[in-house]
Amino acid sequence: MIYCYYFIERVGGDDGLSESELYKELGILTDDRSRWKESIPYVSSLLTHESLKIQAKALWLLGEIGLNYPLLVKEAVPVIASFCDSPIPLLRERAVNALGRIGRGSYHIIESYWTDLFRFATDEEAKVRLSFIWASENIATNTPDIYENYMLTFEKLLYDANDKVRMEAPEIFRVLGKRRPEFVRPFVEQLQQIAETDDNRVVRIHSLGAIKATVSK
Repeated sequence: MIYCYYFIERVGGDDGLSESELYKELGILTDDRSRWKESIPYVSSLLTHESLKIQAKALWLLGEIGLNYPLLVKEAVPVIASFCDSPIPLLRERAVNALGRIGRGSYHIIESYWTDLFRFATDEEAKVRLSFIWASENIATNTPDIYENYMLTFEKLLYDANDKVRMEAPEIFRVLGKRRPEFVRPFVEQLQQIAETDDNRVVRIHSLGAIKATVSK
């Protein structure tokens, strides 16, 4: 396994480095943004690490790096996208989130994978559905127009069985309401009803936020 010199400096190479030690070092790298550019090949190499925990951390970190330096992580995107087919929910979750973060930095880097992301709106795992919403919010921040014909997918998520998914679902309407209010206006009445009747306080607040962002435009 190839380590960037940052890790060689810190731990004297990779001999005998345990999972917990490696995870800690990735945490240090996460906080040291000045080293992100030079560390991309190293972090990408960890996508094939034997540890699920390390793979998941690498996916997350590549997403954060890709938000800031999307062109520099371009070569890693196909490998990141391959984790979308993983039978392990955590890896699907992290891969979807990473594509969203990279796509916020540059939609064109992940464009060929964008349509495929919508299958995760109905993933069996709630955390993966949640990551799909997060990813969509990220991409829509800078590239909202592509969502015009996909609003019904998000409408269904407003009524998801999982509280956390329902708490997040109105946020994509808020993001788009700020940028393309015409996409959200057909759903304002539904959002208002949810804001008045949902049992979850956060769902109600987020629904009101989506309405406010839309009608203020």
